[in-house]
Amino acid sequence: MALTLVIGGVRSGKSARAEQLIAGSGALVRYVATAPRPDGDPDLTARVAAHRERRPSSWSTVETQDLRAVLSEGSAPTLIDDLGGWLAARLDAAGWETPENVQPDLDGLVAAAAAYAGELVIVSPEVGLSLVAETHAGRVFQDLLGTLNGRLAAIADRAELVVAGIPVLLDGAPSPVAAAAPAASLVKPVPEVPQAPPIVLPPFEPGADPLAFPQLSPPDPFVGREARDRQLELTKPAGSLGRLEQLGEWIAACQGVCPPKQFERARIVVFAGDHGVAAGGVSAYPPEVTAQMVANFAADGAAINVLAAQAGATVRIEDIAVAGDTREDLSRNKIRRSSGDIAVTDALTDEETIAAIAAGRRIADEEIDSGADLLIAGDMGIGNTTPAAVLVGALTDTEPVLVVGRGTGIDDNAWMRKAAAIRDGMYRARPHVGNPKALLRTVAGADLAAMAGFLAQAAVRRTPVILDGVVVTAAALVANDLAPGAVSWWVAGHKSPEPAHALALHRLDLEPLLDLGLRLGEGSGAALALPLVRSAVAVLGEMATFDAAGVSGKAAD
Repeated sequence: MALTLVIGGVRSGKSARAEQLIAGSGALVRYVATAPRPDGDPDLTARVAAHRERRPSSWSTVETQDLRAVLSEGSAPTLIDDLGGWLAARLDAAGWETPENVQPDLDGLVAAAAAYAGELVIVSPEVGLSLVAETHAGRVFQDLLGTLNGRLAAIADRAELVVAGIPVLLDGAPSPVAAAAPAASLVKPVPEVPQAPPIVLPPFEPGADPLAFPQLSPPDPFVGREARDRQLELTKPAGSLGRLEQLGEWIAACQGVCPPKQFERARIVVFAGDHGVAAGGVSAYPPEVTAQMVANFAADGAAINVLAAQAGATVRIEDIAVAGDTREDLSRNKIRRSSGDIAVTDALTDEETIAAIAAGRRIADEEIDSGADLLIAGDMGIGNTTPAAVLVGALTDTEPVLVVGRGTGIDDNAWMRKAAAIRDGMYRARPHVGNPKALLRTVAGADLAAMAGFLAQAAVRRTPVILDGVVVTAAALVANDLAPGAVSWWVAGHKSPEPAHALALHRLDLEPLLDLGLRLGEGSGAALALPLVRSAVAVLGEMATFDAAGVSGKAAD
């Protein structure tokens, strides 16, 4: 016997991969089609026809749902495609309200597969990567198929996960004897570390509710109109500076004065935090890099330090959830050491979530009270694009594989692990999409929660913000739910190659100023956009008018 289980989501390429595997067993392959005949469904008919055309003519085809009978006949190399259609047909026959009636079929299939003497490849949907209706029937199907996949994986000689046509070997499935042992699967082992001292949550004002935001008003529309009128008086054709003119008008409206004043204290706050999901191999770098980079920021050695100096901004570092200990002046607002692994558990407790939002609001207040007139949020955290993608996918109702990016430059295997983690995180996020606090607690992290509080509070304080990449923009989606209308105080600095970033910007209806292929984070894209914003202010405030310069305006028609 040699049993191979091939699992994957809808249209993942799992069937083609299974055909490739069984083809190596010889010409006389038995193909078992489990789905009922697609009468009256032209799309399904076309798919079945495409499958048939792909199979060699020497293969025999059996159309049946009686898999036990098939597996009791001979030992020819056999491909069963697939268990999703088979299970749905069995439930149709037994009754979706009485799923216990199909249990003998499941038991019989597992026993027959275990006893089969020949080569056997079974294709099955991975329910976490497929669309399943949020109904009683959907939950029944999901529970039964997930359990069946696990039982088959436990007896299989080989199991593969296929995503986007790329197969990944699941090389640690537990045997029935060792079922209690944790599966190695795609998750890398995490070394034991000594217990660190507990974190004392930073306080917030007694009686204050960090989740209570006042009703926000947008930037002054009357000043914005005054700025548009002034653009028409400047020595240039109307609209000739394109978005630079709109940017200047937005800044004038934010400041409530025309012409606007040049920024005197632009501040970049980098929120640093580790994420438990990084232990699953979703990043190209190990988690300890976060603490090392925090030290690099503090020593002015990182990209954001250089870019900030060029743009006339200064940098503040906040250790919100770094796994290791950092300098006391950097960790005054520390919530915890690393957030939880969102694929399997909550990122934070309720208390930590509220404390993180409060910390972000307090940091914004401290900066604005100290004279900051423009703010930028940056991020630093190995693995942080994974919770960011989960937030974006959940809030934009997007399929998991469509929000998975390469982050720090991961390879295909790490991409698969990341896709699985995002899938599991989105499954856990779905019940909370209408509750910002619960969403942050479940699948974000202390750094993202603090960023959300920071961005929302900046809008409360009527201070413009340049958003950075996918992590900051994911936090911005939640911030705009915490404080509706906050988005009117933000401009998108750039668009990164991360697919989730474009989705988040579209949801916020923000058009990025730059598109340079940046995927560093740290606030780097926003820092590069800052000189553009300064130029927009300078044009509106320092250019001569037609009258002042003695230049003739546009000729009358």
